[in-house]
Amino acid sequence: MKIALLTDAWEPQVNGVVRTWQHVIAAAEALGHSFEVIHPGLFKTFKAPRYPEINLALRPGPKVKQIIEETQPDAIHIATEGPIGQAGRKLCRKRGWPYTTSYHTQFPHYMKAYFGLPPRLTYKFIRWFHGPAQATLVPTATVGKELEQNGMTNIKVWCRGVNTTLFKPREDYGDAWNDDIFRGLPRPIFLYAGRVAVEKNIEAFLGLDLSDTGGSKVVVGDGPVKDKLQKQYPDVHWAGYQFGEDLARHYAAGDVFVFPSKTDTFGIVMLEANGAGLPVAAYPVTGPIDVVKPGVTGAFHDDLAVACREALTVSRESCRAHALANSWERCAQVVLDRVAPIRG
Repeated sequence: MKIALLTDAWEPQVNGVVRTWQHVIAAAEALGHSFEVIHPGLFKTFKAPRYPEINLALRPGPKVKQIIEETQPDAIHIATEGPIGQAGRKLCRKRGWPYTTSYHTQFPHYMKAYFGLPPRLTYKFIRWFHGPAQATLVPTATVGKELEQNGMTNIKVWCRGVNTTLFKPREDYGDAWNDDIFRGLPRPIFLYAGRVAVEKNIEAFLGLDLSDTGGSKVVVGDGPVKDKLQKQYPDVHWAGYQFGEDLARHYAAGDVFVFPSKTDTFGIVMLEANGAGLPVAAYPVTGPIDVVKPGVTGAFHDDLAVACREALTVSRESCRAHALANSWERCAQVVLDRVAPIRG
């Protein structure tokens, strides 16, 4: 089966949407399927308002139509609600083609954070955009319930996975391991990895008083507010973006993974951290409550500093075991089972 994937998020962006679909595509292709990815790199683009790292396609409709007509996909999946996603939706509705969508981002929360837009207005848009789809894939049951409470009816729970060959505990490196990554930093290492952006609530982590632990705070990543926050929090170690093996080694060198976001729908980084044997410290909110098992893979608390201290007592072995139980193959199969064939 050939699937057209329409997404406004793609390389060189570094985020959960891009990483999820890269892994899903790889797993699906291993099963004999193929994807035609329609992404911003194929179009003239403009900078997203208040988020210049993101390029959005400018008037993508005609080219989206051309690509789909030329490639003749068996099914269409729309991953995002931006210009490309809207162009794909419009074409499918006009042609009477069935299609599926996925919900990756807590759009109402982000629109309120960046533009002050009331969530009720954004949920109206979400219902309009996703409502006609055969199914809307959501990462967790909690996200699905929240959408249903706001008028959505076509929800199907998806999942996420982790590459446990890449993300592994420091013990699994054997003689290839070294402690040079955080040499000189007092332990325990409290690690954050992800975008350095307002919606990630990263200042809740940066401002924590963890002096009683004697440890250090580390940020792996970059984003629109990094320069400002790096000046504001000089005691934090800023490692910048890391990828592949380098990212995996940063995880493995940490002691606790801190996830301060209150708006993520899932948080793949939490599974990656578990793969490296790191327990997760988080707030008890949507995303973490579906990923973290208190006392087994991490700790929750309304006071993030308390969660960090409790996470220090969690077994690294149980974190690793949880990661091993989640695969990208399972995640890809859900997509393959849900997409709607265009023709018969």
